[in-house]
Amino acid sequence: MIQSVERAAAILEIIAQEGGRAHLRTIHEQMGIGKTTAHNILKTLERLGYVQRVPGDMRYHLGSRILNIARMAGNDAMLRDRLRPVLEEIARACEATVLLAVPSGDEVAYLDLIETPAWSLNGAGFGQRDRLEGSALGLVFLAFFPGVEKRMALSQGRTLSAAFLSQIEQVRARGYALDLEASRIGWNCLAVPWRDNGLVQAGISITGPADRLPRRRLIELSWTMMTLAA
Repeated sequence: MIQSVERAAAILEIIAQEGGRAHLRTIHEQMGIGKTTAHNILKTLERLGYVQRVPGDMRYHLGSRILNIARMAGNDAMLRDRLRPVLEEIARACEATVLLAVPSGDEVAYLDLIETPAWSLNGAGFGQRDRLEGSALGLVFLAFFPGVEKRMALSQGRTLSAAFLSQIEQVRARGYALDLEASRIGWNCLAVPWRDNGLVQAGISITGPADRLPRRRLIELSWTMMTLAA
């Protein structure tokens, strides 16, 4: 058995047994290993997205990557049911089509949709999945889900451009992402993260024809989206 893998798995189990979050001291004491060794393993797990830190909290939390694996093995209906009222409220407030999505591997997986009577997504090219690069929801996942950015670069066998990395940083700073006809000609999107206990678990976006939702209008709606998604 490979010791480093065994220790990493044990750390994840300890965090899960502690309710999904645990202090470094708890982890290294339960495992019977040195604090430095435990810390180094945790830093690796953090870079990969299996654990993450929450601002103002000294504990290590189960990360979005491992939660996403659990989600794929579980039932998306629970998340849809929980967020359906939020999607409906956003649809009314923004008068736009609303989409709920989660990261699935290196793609955007759509879980729910509320269409506005004003226009339909028929023929717009929306399916069950989408690529990360270019889409507003993909940018949100790249910005707020630890490890997604690195996995995307590895899967494509290239280094992400400075301009693209700067775009991801801007999304982190603003708290929302825009797609101005980048993924679909004639359609604009605005996406924001949805958090549960401080951790980003999904993304919510609004979309519509570019002439109905120009950049200025999307920026105006960004605060409404972030407020309702909170």
